[in-house]
Amino acid sequence: MNEFSSTTLSTHQLKKVATPDPEVATARCNNETYISLSDNTTTTTTTTSFSVLISVYSREKASNLRLSLESVFEQTLPPTEVVLVEDGPLTPELYDVIEEYRKKHANLHSVKIEKNGGLGNALNEGLKHCHYELVARMDSDDICFPDRFERQVKFMTEHPDIDVCSGWMSEFEGEPTNRISTKKVPSTHEEISHYIKLRNPLNHPAVMFKKSAVDAAGGYIHFTLFEDWYLWVRMWQNGAKFANIPAYLLNFRTSADMFRRRGGFKYACLSAKFQWMLHDIKMLSWFEALRYSLMRGTVYIMPNWMRKLVYSKILRR
Repeated sequence: MNEFSSTTLSTHQLKKVATPDPEVATARCNNETYISLSDNTTTTTTTTSFSVLISVYSREKASNLRLSLESVFEQTLPPTEVVLVEDGPLTPELYDVIEEYRKKHANLHSVKIEKNGGLGNALNEGLKHCHYELVARMDSDDICFPDRFERQVKFMTEHPDIDVCSGWMSEFEGEPTNRISTKKVPSTHEEISHYIKLRNPLNHPAVMFKKSAVDAAGGYIHFTLFEDWYLWVRMWQNGAKFANIPAYLLNFRTSADMFRRRGGFKYACLSAKFQWMLHDIKMLSWFEALRYSLMRGTVYIMPNWMRKLVYSKILRR
């Protein structure tokens, strides 16, 4: 099996047991232990409820949204509910896709925002409508690996001290099979505590978090281009625990245009502003803020072809 393949877990012959066999992998959820038996292997299943939070706006392609929703509903562990935030008016094609999936899946709920207000605002509004403690983020143009939610729910159940986790992403252009790079992130809280000063330590489109921990940190606060990193910083300062699963959870859609958007003088200035904010809240020293501003700024102002090379060959693995 290669790193991009996935096995759908068997759920037939499900049995409830009073005393689990120590030789059998088990998952404890809602004060009950279950085992699932297949013909040749023993697998686990879980009854933990969780929400999926997605935001979509008018510039999204209907075909991308359809693939994204399909990957969410075709999981080995399907979500209990999917909260889809309509961030401002959408195109007729997007409305058609949403209606199509709403008819097929009664647990898909739309939250309508009259005027587009940006991702952070949309996610804050969507969180108000998430009914479960565990919330998985998903972007409207990405594609989940089939066992993403099962892996994350199992991990969060087995590590109750963890407040947020993500995993690796495969970045692709056009078709998911056309991988152009991968984005791996450090696994342990200790590694993340060092990494968070220099780079975003989590893959935001692939996170699953505890709603209460996000609320305790104030939710998403507007900080252009860095709203997710800013949230992790405030959660970290608030005592939240982080982890990343060392496995591919998401196919992340990208394009040649992405590297252009991640560059330019304005982007460099916004990055420097974020670094100095980290200095203001005592996460970075004066020297570190200056050093990281210059390092990141250099990448942002270099020619697009060179920046693409840096991202694909150095900043990605």
